[in-house]
Amino acid sequence: QVQLVESGGGLVQVGGSLRLSCAASGRTFSNYGMGWFRQPPGKEREFVAAISWHGDTTTNKNAVKDRFTISRGSAKNTAYLQMNSLKPEDTAVYYCAATRDGGYYSVSSSEYFYWGRGTQVTVSS
Repeated sequence: QVQLVESGGGLVQVGGSLRLSCAASGRTFSNYGMGWFRQPPGKEREFVAAISWHGDTTTNKNAVKDRFTISRGSAKNTAYLQMNSLKPEDTAVYYCAATRDGGYYSVSSSEYFYWGRGTQVTVSS
């Protein structure tokens, strides 16, 4: 089992920045990819960014362009999402996810087995 806990969400003004963290604990001896998804109010969950065990990354350019950057700590059990130039449409609950095995990343939520409870990000205008 892998437990994921997100932190770093909050209220920020338009144009501001936030850094989300996702700490993984439990069965961390196997390689796993990590991803960030978000669910805006009244909408479906969407992919934001993902990172493989070896550090390859991908981002939903349509949604966030180059404003968001995903990274992983040196111990690889923490993932970060640096969010810059925030917009009201970035308001959502942000979820961290991890694959069960295999160090790949994926843009599909169905590829992730472990999920955090989410952290709220609200961008006010």
